[in-house]
Amino acid sequence: MSTPPIISLTDCTDPNAVARLSVRLAALFGQSPTILPLGGADPEGTAALTLLDVLRSGGELLGGAGQPTLVLVNIAPRDGHWPNGVPFCYFRHGGHLVISTLNPRLLEPLRRHLGITEVQVTDVREVVEAASIGWADLRPAEIEEIVCTQFRSLWYVPLLARWLVDGHSVPARAEAIGVCVDDLAPERGYGTDGTDATDTADSTDGAHDRGRTAGRAVRVAVVDNFGNCKLDLPAEGLPGYAAGRDIVVFDQISGARREVRCYPRLVDVPHGEPGLITGSSGFGFAELVVRGGSAARLFGLHEGDEPFVPAGAPALSV
Repeated sequence: MSTPPIISLTDCTDPNAVARLSVRLAALFGQSPTILPLGGADPEGTAALTLLDVLRSGGELLGGAGQPTLVLVNIAPRDGHWPNGVPFCYFRHGGHLVISTLNPRLLEPLRRHLGITEVQVTDVREVVEAASIGWADLRPAEIEEIVCTQFRSLWYVPLLARWLVDGHSVPARAEAIGVCVDDLAPERGYGTDGTDATDTADSTDGAHDRGRTAGRAVRVAVVDNFGNCKLDLPAEGLPGYAAGRDIVVFDQISGARREVRCYPRLVDVPHGEPGLITGSSGFGFAELVVRGGSAARLFGLHEGDEPFVPAGAPALSV
């Protein structure tokens, strides 16, 4: 079977970790991967938008061309819930194979926007033992090392990827992608004018409605190299979003309120002024920008911040 191009999104960002993962994938697949280290304050949010963009980029507007890719995602919640870390799962979408940590916040946007409803969850010991019986040359001591390692994204995931690409019958159980905690929480109590407000819209309707915002926080998912702040929902889903209207954005350093005008595109924003626009990520996801400047610097924003909430306000759980 031909080897697909490999893209790896990981929060193990130090040079040592990147070097080891690069070499291991190259040894198993015969080609060097593209590794995208995701650091910052909120790697889960950054990875969620990046994965959505990666799957769209590799599956849409290709003019009938394109080929399958292998996407590895290692963004693990450090919540201590699992004995040796969150399980790894996999799914296929548009011919692409994705292997990921079982992370609801990472996977939920795929359910919402791409209609991916379930993943195949693997157990490290079950998979490695099945492989040793069926097709892999692994001694008992090697099995134990793979099962017990802390660095499963290095020792286990590349093997899982190789075995799935080769078409082996890897044991797994189907699990539905659930609704993220944010989708069940009460709406943040601040309106577009900065005053207390409660959105009473039904947060359980329209699972694939790209404009739905009820019951979830609005966060900065990615700060790009220009300082534009990519938000984690479509512009049309921002309460009060419409060209020509203003939405209150809070300076996260001073707490000052600033009314920011909504515009269709970056080119429509006056030079040197901030604006809320329909950006290039997701399905028309919103971006907070400053034309010719940095919105992140102007408002003191980082990945994971909530720009429509005063600094120091209690955060919604994620």
